[in-house]
Amino acid sequence: MGFAAGATDTGHAGGSAAFALDASGKLDWQAIRDFAHVGIHDMTVTGKALTQAMYGVAPRYSYFNGCSTGGRQGLMEAQRFPADYDGIIAGAPVYERTRQLIWELWIAQAVHKDEASYIPPAKYPVIHRAALAMCDARDGVTDGLIESPAACKFDPGALACSSGDAPTCLTPAQVEAARTIYAPAVNPRTRQEIYPALQPGSELAWGGLAGPQPPGEAVDLFKYLVFNNEQWDFRTLAFDTAVALTDKAERGVLNATDANLKPFIDRGGKLLLYHGWNDQLVSPVSTINYYNRVLETTGRARTADSVRLFMMPGMTHCAGGEGPNAFDKVAVLEQWVEHGQSPSTIVATKYAGEAASRHVTMTRPLCPYPQEAKYSGSGDPNSASSFTCANPMP
Repeated sequence: MGFAAGATDTGHAGGSAAFALDASGKLDWQAIRDFAHVGIHDMTVTGKALTQAMYGVAPRYSYFNGCSTGGRQGLMEAQRFPADYDGIIAGAPVYERTRQLIWELWIAQAVHKDEASYIPPAKYPVIHRAALAMCDARDGVTDGLIESPAACKFDPGALACSSGDAPTCLTPAQVEAARTIYAPAVNPRTRQEIYPALQPGSELAWGGLAGPQPPGEAVDLFKYLVFNNEQWDFRTLAFDTAVALTDKAERGVLNATDANLKPFIDRGGKLLLYHGWNDQLVSPVSTINYYNRVLETTGRARTADSVRLFMMPGMTHCAGGEGPNAFDKVAVLEQWVEHGQSPSTIVATKYAGEAASRHVTMTRPLCPYPQEAKYSGSGDPNSASSFTCANPMP
């Protein structure tokens, strides 16, 4: 496709935050900054120089494409190094990194409050079917996808066992655990929100945060960065002080929360945000919150043709799930940056099968937030042509 491409491990290997400590056991702030934002910037500068040295000409355009931590890295680039890229794709960005990890332990404490609170994975489909029954048809068609989960108030208490326990119902302790998963993490003293919740539709993949062990990445934040204590127990975290502790510990380095994208936008930069509504690891509402803050900070008129958010019904974290989860993100960004064709509707595709047997099972239009795809009332519900983008119902 005419690209030179680069990638980086940002200075460390493996899935542990132990890299944050140097050989003497003290915090290594150079390594932490490399992970947070320096590594991506250095890769970008070096990559452009190598490209020019190899081909004798500088790149005409530069694009960034990442999801999850990659989405956070993309936002870091737009916020800290606005001249690095002409266009940035940031999917499911973990931009409120420390607050998100606090929330992960909020869920872990709820499902491990005691043995009775744990929800067996065998019950995830039961909860999922109940959520679909409540929320699926709001977009005009019952198709196994929830177009706008945040607008549907599903209470898992509807699944409460009449007595005892059974595979098809939830015990009182499990109901409370499920309600916690569907609710934002909050400071119990001030009632201020720490981080928004998972949404109805995400249940089949709850094991990532509500599984038998707490998420290692969340435990590592407190083990290494906050307390420097490898014996730290996640059950001891107090949510009335957790935000202050992590804000002090991360020193404004890890989180990519700056909503002032004026420098990036003023030089013509385009930011394509996307997030799956069924995301089981990062709350999709967090990305909506960031997008709205950009509108407020940068100005709606200035932002309208420079930042777009597309929510993806049925998609889990970055890919997969029951809904269409594939679209040519780079091609969309190229048309936007190089030809001024703002993405008004994007057709996403769901595939089944492998290699030669791969085939399309569903297509659906992705609408620029806050618009939603609405069924026209006739036609194949698995075809994008049967839907139009419209403003959400009040």
